[in-house]
Order: sequence, then C-alpha cells, then structure tokens
Amino acid sequence: MFSIIQAAGWPIWPLVACSILALALVIERFISLQTAKIAPPKLLEEVFIISRALVPTPEVVAQLERNSALGEVLASGFRALNNNPRCSEDELRSSMEGAGRTVAQRLERYLSALATIASAAPLMGLFGTVVGMIEIFGSQSAAGGATGGNPAQLAHGISVALYNTAFGLIVAIPSLIFWRYFRARVDNYLLTLELASERLSHHLITLRK
Repeated sequence: MFSIIQAAGWPIWPLVACSILALALVIERFISLQTAKIAPPKLLEEVFIISRALVPTPEVVAQLERNSALGEVLASGFRALNNNPRCSEDELRSSMEGAGRTVAQRLERYLSALATIASAAPLMGLFGTVVGMIEIFGSQSAAGGATGGNPAQLAHGISVALYNTAFGLIVAIPSLIFWRYFRARVDNYLLTLELASERLSHHLITLRK
C-alpha cells in the first residue's frame, strides 16, 4: 500500500486525509443514528400510557428527554403544558417544532462534510492527474524525439496520473453512497418525529380539556 502511495506522488496525500476523515464520519454517523438513540419503536405508546389521565411530573419529563431524540421532542410538549397549563394549541406546537428543529440539526451533523468529500475527491484526483501529465510532458526533451525523454520520469508521471484518478474515485464513490444512505435515514427519522409530535399534540389538547 505504501509503495502505491509513493508511486502516486505527493498529490495523493490530500486524498488519503479525505479517506480517513470520510471513514471517521461514516463510523460516527452509524453510531449516532441508531434507532434506539433516535426513535425507539415503543416509546410513543409508553408516553400515551403514562399520560393517559394527567400530565407527567417534571421529573418524568426530564427522564423522557434523556431517553432519545424522540423523547426530547415529546418532552418539550409536556414541559410547555407544565409551564403553562392554559397554553394554546399553537404554542404547544411551536414548542415541539422548536425542539424538532434542534434535533434535526443534530441528526444532519457531518452529512454536509461527507457530501463535500464525495464532491471534492474526484476533483482532487483530477488535480493529481494534471500533475502527472505535467511530469510526463516534462520528461520529454525540448527538441522532442524518442531518445530525448527521461523514461523514469515518464513512468512516474503516468503513475501519478493514473493512481490519483483511481484513488479519487475510490474515495468519492463510497462517500456518496454513505451520504445518500444517511440522508435517507435522517429523512425517515424526521418524518417519524413529526408524526409522533402531531399525535402527542392532539393527545395533550384532549388531555387538557
């Protein structure tokens, strides 16, 4: 592997750094976007059970908020009702929407960086290709001719051009795939949170009456 990096020349080092960063971002997102941390399947039903007759106490609400991202959104509705039992439906929804925007920003964290790597890696590979082509032309003598070139420099220029092009695609393609995967996953989570908050807001308005 190190021999390949040496053959690719100095333009490959930014691509190596991007590949390491992309791998770290993918691992971090896999850990952070687990269903148990974002939207546990049975959490909403459990919330309906504990709030069937009355609004939970602040201690229970605080525990719910620490449960998951969905718990944080649902807890904001309970907190708004605890702070102001006469709050309007619009105020209740506004409180939950504010919490939802905070959660959405956290779920989308680092996705733009991963998308940037997917877009920039082919261009960085192209830059390495251009550097290799410059070395290829530089290997030829000013007068041209078959015997005037430097074979070692010519071979090195070809290696730089080809390795950088290939490595740029190797970094970009998985980064793009994982970005689209995480983007779809976040969108599904956000839809789940939105539907759950809508159901809870109707429940709290009914409970208040």
